[in-house]
Amino acid sequence: MMKKNILICCLLLVTFSVASATDYKSQRPKEQERLFASPVIERDIVRVQELITHDKLRWMFGNCLPNTLDTTVHFRLDDAGLPETFVYTGDIAAMWLRDSGAQVWPYLRYVGEDDHLRQMIEGVIRMQLKQINLDPFANAFLDGPIMSKWAESDETQMLPGVYERKWEIDSLCYPIRLAYAYWKATGDSSIFDATWIKAVENILVTFRDQQRKEGRGSYRFLRVTDRSTDGKSNIGWGEPVCPVGLIASAFRPSDDSTHFQFLVPSNFMAVTSLRKMAEILTTVNHLPELAAECSALSNEVEQALQKYAVYDHPTFGKIYAYEVDGFGNHYLMDDANVPSLLAMPYLGDVSLDDPIYQNTRRFVLSEQNPFFFKGSAGEGIGGPHIGYDMVWPMSIMMRAFTSKDDAEIAYCLQMLLDTDAGTGFMHESFHKDDATNFTREWFAWQNSLFGELILRLVDEGKLDLLNQLK
Repeated sequence: MMKKNILICCLLLVTFSVASATDYKSQRPKEQERLFASPVIERDIVRVQELITHDKLRWMFGNCLPNTLDTTVHFRLDDAGLPETFVYTGDIAAMWLRDSGAQVWPYLRYVGEDDHLRQMIEGVIRMQLKQINLDPFANAFLDGPIMSKWAESDETQMLPGVYERKWEIDSLCYPIRLAYAYWKATGDSSIFDATWIKAVENILVTFRDQQRKEGRGSYRFLRVTDRSTDGKSNIGWGEPVCPVGLIASAFRPSDDSTHFQFLVPSNFMAVTSLRKMAEILTTVNHLPELAAECSALSNEVEQALQKYAVYDHPTFGKIYAYEVDGFGNHYLMDDANVPSLLAMPYLGDVSLDDPIYQNTRRFVLSEQNPFFFKGSAGEGIGGPHIGYDMVWPMSIMMRAFTSKDDAEIAYCLQMLLDTDAGTGFMHESFHKDDATNFTREWFAWQNSLFGELILRLVDEGKLDLLNQLK
């Protein structure tokens, strides 16, 4: 994989010539080959590009923001005539609950001006709810009732339509985040129908099951693989946890297995997701008893986080651990994939001013975090998914999203500009000393996220910061 990407990158460098400011050519598909188009977004791309005087930044923004629409969105109507949207993750023809919710997130700002776009995002939500009801333990799905390539090797309950069945808390949280924000942006409550109610019930059952108060729960996963992070220890059940109220997550947002299964940033996301569910159930569905169940579980998890997720670090003071087991063990690290410790304020799961978060932020952006890598090409957080010395641009973007320091934001942006390897796009990861050594030339989530970051900085009046980059 790595050698293949290096070769591809070299070819791209030849094609682009890493050129002068006058020949940055759009890397978008031809207009007739784009999967989905929004005139409102096209106009806004032009608007922002006219504000940006930095040639490479203007070029990369134009490539990245529409990448999800251009290359991954498959929009249609279902048998009932309702919107239905299947979203590829990029170079894998499967739909991740997490990735798809994040990929279309930057487009929510435009739904009031473009009803076709609104329907597309409505379709994403409706598809996600159907997927949750198919299998709430699955993280990724296929477009139709077909069997996955993993069905033969994975020892878990694989149903037709499930691509991968790695249980990750955030897989159930991202659809709630998107549905709630869509509702707030549009006032459209039609998505909160019987399919929604069933999904809520499945989410509650799954979260409670994985609190593991009555044994090990119902989820088990084994895979025939040469990668230890692709399966679970103890014959698929994972490391033991003490039932303290937290929710076990067998896998991380990276799709790597957890070690201590109470994954802290994902539990924080569960807290806010359950509260969003409670608000919708109260306001739209008028189901106070079901809403009360969500609120009670949210409060229980929140209290357990404050009791078990905080570690008194000898250098940084009180910080949030990345994983705990309820027995007193803490795993001190952070992974680039979101939800991460670094990204918690970006998701709205903790306050940016939370002193424990600020201590945690200093820790995860230091070499005390075993997965923080710093080299001649750049610095940032990676993780076991790709391995040593590989920095994820996602972590650099989350550093910018969670910073109040213009100098730090500019530093992050400069790294993002300097590590695209001449392609005009974000990648999954790059080597800390050589940005031409990267993984995944087509990863729509990171591209959408870069576009979102630039839009936010323009909104915040930081255009001078953008235009003063090297």
